Amino acid sequence: MADTDYDVIIIGSGPGGYVTAVRSAQLGFKTAIVEREHLGGICLNWGCIPTKALLRSAEIKHYAEHAKDYGLSISGEVKADVKAVVERSRGVSARLNGGVGFLMKKNKVDVIWGEAKLAKGGKVVVSKSSKKPMEPQHPAPKGTKGEGTYSAKHIIVATGARPRVLPGIEPDGKLIWTYFEAMVPQEMPKSLIVMGSGAIGIEFASFYRTMGADVTVVELLPQIMPVEDAEISKLAQKQLEKQGMKFLLEAKVTKVEKSGNSVTAHVETKDGKTQKITADRLISAVGVQGNVESLGLEDVGVKIERGTVVVDGYGKTNVDGIYAIGDVAGAPMLAHKAEHEGVICIEKIAGVKGVHALDKGKIPGCTYCHPQVASVGLTEAKAKEAGRDIRVGRFSFAANGKAIALGEDQGLIKTIFDKKTGELLGAHMVGAEVTELIQGFVVAMNLETTEEELMHTVFPHPTLSEMMKESVLDAYGRALNA
Repeated sequence: MADTDYDVIIIGSGPGGYVTAVRSAQLGFKTAIVEREHLGGICLNWGCIPTKALLRSAEIKHYAEHAKDYGLSISGEVKADVKAVVERSRGVSARLNGGVGFLMKKNKVDVIWGEAKLAKGGKVVVSKSSKKPMEPQHPAPKGTKGEGTYSAKHIIVATGARPRVLPGIEPDGKLIWTYFEAMVPQEMPKSLIVMGSGAIGIEFASFYRTMGADVTVVELLPQIMPVEDAEISKLAQKQLEKQGMKFLLEAKVTKVEKSGNSVTAHVETKDGKTQKITADRLISAVGVQGNVESLGLEDVGVKIERGTVVVDGYGKTNVDGIYAIGDVAGAPMLAHKAEHEGVICIEKIAGVKGVHALDKGKIPGCTYCHPQVASVGLTEAKAKEAGRDIRVGRFSFAANGKAIALGEDQGLIKTIFDKKTGELLGAHMVGAEVTELIQGFVVAMNLETTEEELMHTVFPHPTLSEMMKESVLDAYGRALNA
């Protein structure tokens, strides 16, 4: 096999791409990965990881400001050093970026640096990247290959997604931000408008509000975090409003006017009226769209619908030898979905026994605001829409000893079961550390666990996880601590 010939070429090194590359190498395939900008993709460099570093700084600031609630005294004002907060976030990203490079070297995956374009006959043409290679702290791995034509029996597209842009409200990098600019502010804005209340919008709204900014969130739909259970969403909104955040629901920004160092958003409300809101900055968080352009997908006949590549449950497109995983292959656009989808795809290619198509109904979603929100499966409304006869259990953080001891007694665990079979249809949470708790219900759903098995599972005391069992008991009228 020539140096430019591979069994598998993966385009994009985000969570889906690099994890697929590692698994591909483990399965014995000669593997290469093409990257135009930075190993680790958006998630590691500009999304999942660095945002959590920012939110951790905000969380520490919050606790410091409320030290007296824990019997502690901190003299003087708690101030945020914006430059230091951002530097810490970028440092976390840089450390993990280097880790991806190490994994590629360890697993003997060739890294090809540049922009990829598909050509017929299993060819990938790599040209010089139009993007800046990496930030200074993200050096390209030694031995990286570059421009040229490469071939592979199997080509996996894992190019991710980018922020969606609304006409007339295009980000300018100064006054109107996407999550790129919002992650590296030069100074802390005193006021902020956030368009969109999905996970990205709410996380940035939570960060900036905790850092002291006056924050207004504008959401087109009737509830914040629209994919979440309505009851959980309302509780989260109530807690965020207590922190001083403002929400305009069933409203949309129709126009933005810029001045020297501020923006004025024209917001149309559900009654047809328009109000003007002026703030230092505006974050556009109205979703993301797949990176399907300039890849030659149409040239080789790959089917694209609504901005994403059409695939089956194993990542296969309509063209033999070409696959797609992660955000570019459609919702839910989550890093952990991309990773699992990639493993399924490459194991199916390798003929591994027992590979199952991805079940998107059992993929958890997490929002790392304060309070956190996490969920898996059907909401109460969706379960009813599906015609399911259900039982619903609820348990409040206010009745949990560990939550009270932590000073985090505001929250709710909600579980939804099929009344006839005891199948766990969905679990929804708001409160402290629920992004860590949700995996217990994910495992239960994947094991097809019933309510009886959950009831007979021993949970440790004192923990937040006890509320999970209590919520199950409540669904069947057997709650012990409420």
